[in-house]
Amino acid sequence: MKDKLVTLIGGGGFLGRYVAQALLARGARVRIAQRRPRDAWFLKPLGGLGQTQFVAADITLPETIAEAVAGSDAVVNLVGTFKADEFHAVHVKGAQNAAIAASRAGASGFVQISAIGADPESASAYGRSKADGERAVLGAFRTATILRPSILFGREDRFVNRFAGLIGGKKVVPVLRGKARFQPAWVADAAEAVAVALADTLAHGRQTYELGGPDVLSMAELFRWIAHEIGRDPAFIELPDPIGALVPMLPGSPITGDQWRMLGRDNLVAPGARGFAALGIDPTPLASVAPGWLVQYRRHGRFAKLAA
Repeated sequence: MKDKLVTLIGGGGFLGRYVAQALLARGARVRIAQRRPRDAWFLKPLGGLGQTQFVAADITLPETIAEAVAGSDAVVNLVGTFKADEFHAVHVKGAQNAAIAASRAGASGFVQISAIGADPESASAYGRSKADGERAVLGAFRTATILRPSILFGREDRFVNRFAGLIGGKKVVPVLRGKARFQPAWVADAAEAVAVALADTLAHGRQTYELGGPDVLSMAELFRWIAHEIGRDPAFIELPDPIGALVPMLPGSPITGDQWRMLGRDNLVAPGARGFAALGIDPTPLASVAPGWLVQYRRHGRFAKLAA
């Protein structure tokens, strides 16, 4: 990857910042393309002089994406949304815009970040749109690599941190879909998967990889693990589905109806699917890295004593 120019569409986001680091460490030149480039300027110190570029682009506007990827050796589309009214524009048409622009720019590699659960028959509009986006990408860039991460965890995530903040401030914590199972993956491992895929496009082009970590946890198990790590002991109440289904209808609900439907299906690597192992990556367990940042949610920070 040394001296190759890789454009990261949405590169200033949670996964994108780690992908940028993985590529910069390999000597690649990285161009961050997103609506507000200044939001990604924190990446400047990570590369050498001139190694990182920034450009304004909107994945829903094809002309801006074409300009952003001009001259690129490879392109990665990291843009996603949880806003239902934007699913088609971002996950389908936006992904297609990126793939078409990369192909016309002569890029040798393209990585589409999808998600476990991408399925044209999914009960969730999110899952269906991700599947439609994969098809659109492969129709425009036949040698694209599709990466489907499970839930990603990391210091800046909005998953483990969100639950830790909730658990840390409550004596009673309701749990939706307590039996729903996840296979959370460390964001740095997912970023490494992108770099590996781009380093050998002949081997990894036209392939789909499902990226799940080594741990399989139910929602209820995850809540209890987080509570232990931050030294809290709230009462967990697993809401029955008939009651949980009403939560998205409440004003200010933390979950949408489509997200509720997503939780009706386990977020696990499919049997027989290619995963981290096929990319030569040994995935990192949640317990190996998360305690390092979860200390902020303990009553007395890192000086708190935890129960055995």
